[in-house]
Amino acid sequence: MKTKQPDQTALRVALWRALHVLIDDKPHIIEDMVGYTLIHPEKDWQERPDMKYTGRLRASIVARARFIEDLAKEQIANGVQQYVLLGAGLDSFAIRNRAIASQVDIYEIDRPDTLAWKETKLVENGYAIPPKLHFVPVDFETSSWWIALLKKGFDYTQPTFVSCTGVTLYLTKEAIRDMLQKMTLLATGSTIAITFYLPVEQLEGEDKNLMEISMKGAAASGTPFVSFFTPEEMVNLAKDAGLKNMQTLSTKDMINLYFKNRTDNLIPADGEFFLIAKT
Repeated sequence: MKTKQPDQTALRVALWRALHVLIDDKPHIIEDMVGYTLIHPEKDWQERPDMKYTGRLRASIVARARFIEDLAKEQIANGVQQYVLLGAGLDSFAIRNRAIASQVDIYEIDRPDTLAWKETKLVENGYAIPPKLHFVPVDFETSSWWIALLKKGFDYTQPTFVSCTGVTLYLTKEAIRDMLQKMTLLATGSTIAITFYLPVEQLEGEDKNLMEISMKGAAASGTPFVSFFTPEEMVNLAKDAGLKNMQTLSTKDMINLYFKNRTDNLIPADGEFFLIAKT
């Protein structure tokens, strides 16, 4: 039976990661061609407007991916045995880091169609599924991701690292509040990394234009952007939910971490922030 392809956002993000490897100067922020292999895009895919004219968004995506992977590896090196990707999309951490994936339980949560397509394509393209990689299919509108996670054998009494990137845009504030409250059920000392986006009126120039174009495209494809936050609003939301030790990181922090002394002037767009918190 043919599986339904993931939504355009998941496909686009995976292709941006590949495009970075194909056209941007070395050193690459991250090297991830797995999604490209699974998608097998059309011959002239690099000429599409959403590829050709969105360099700053591509830079944001590879910075986000690298930061999350660095944090995951740090947490695992410190003894964390469970890694949860909430809204995993076509993330390929488990495929590209097999030594880690053989020792740590990795739970990828996403829509059933997305995970079924991903698993099928991984097998078709010769990627062995790590035994400790668990696909957790959830219809977010009708089911609880937390219950689905527990049914897959997740142990909430053990310290965990949770990443949630590119998701809050599509959720209501009530759904985000519920998600944060669920995370407080994790074992003490667990770490959560969540991305969120500034309100469009706080952006300027090219970045504001890019966000407005993205908003129109998302709405047209049936996945409209719903929630935006200032850093203060997101910190307060997490605090009210019961999380601790909050800190936020901005585009400037990503530039300082990954984009110094580049020869291609690759710079991420403003607007995306990280919230890092503890239980």
